[in-house]
Amino acid sequence: MSLNQINIEDLILLCKQKNQKAQCEVYNRYAKAMYNVSYRIVKDAHFAEDVMQEGFLKAFDKINSYKQEVAFGSWLKRIIVNASIDFYKKNNQFSLEDFDNSVYKIEDNCEDSADVESFNNLKVKQILETINALKYNYRMVLTLFYIEGYDSEEISEILNISNSNCRTTLSRAKESLRKKLEEI
Repeated sequence: MSLNQINIEDLILLCKQKNQKAQCEVYNRYAKAMYNVSYRIVKDAHFAEDVMQEGFLKAFDKINSYKQEVAFGSWLKRIIVNASIDFYKKNNQFSLEDFDNSVYKIEDNCEDSADVESFNNLKVKQILETINALKYNYRMVLTLFYIEGYDSEEISEILNISNSNCRTTLSRAKESLRKKLEEI
């Protein structure tokens, strides 16, 4: 049986045995999604690629600590998010670009979908630009909450802050975003 036909649980077992072909298959299955996660935080294609690869190396190095309490993709995503945040904090002197709208697709079932999609893309772009204009901690919690789908408890663990601080920051970030969007 070929590795690309093996389920992820069996691949993880092979990875725990340091099977490089299994590691390559896991990388191939998750690389694009993890790159997108890293890119949304790092905001530079080359750096995101580097951070993603470093994250995979760390994941394969720490694979024995994966206890299947959560889905492997979630466990890996947490590693990539943490690596991306660490990189961003160390290297935030470079100029930040806007979020890449190609990552965010809006589906629409309306008859006049070209006009609606154009309007929706404009709205998405405005929202993402507005989020990008917020201060760092607001931008980070909103990205983790709305784009990455983490809840406040997970965000507090990722950012190493108390859960109440996270909820307060998230609430203030939402209010700041709401006010800035009302100005548009």
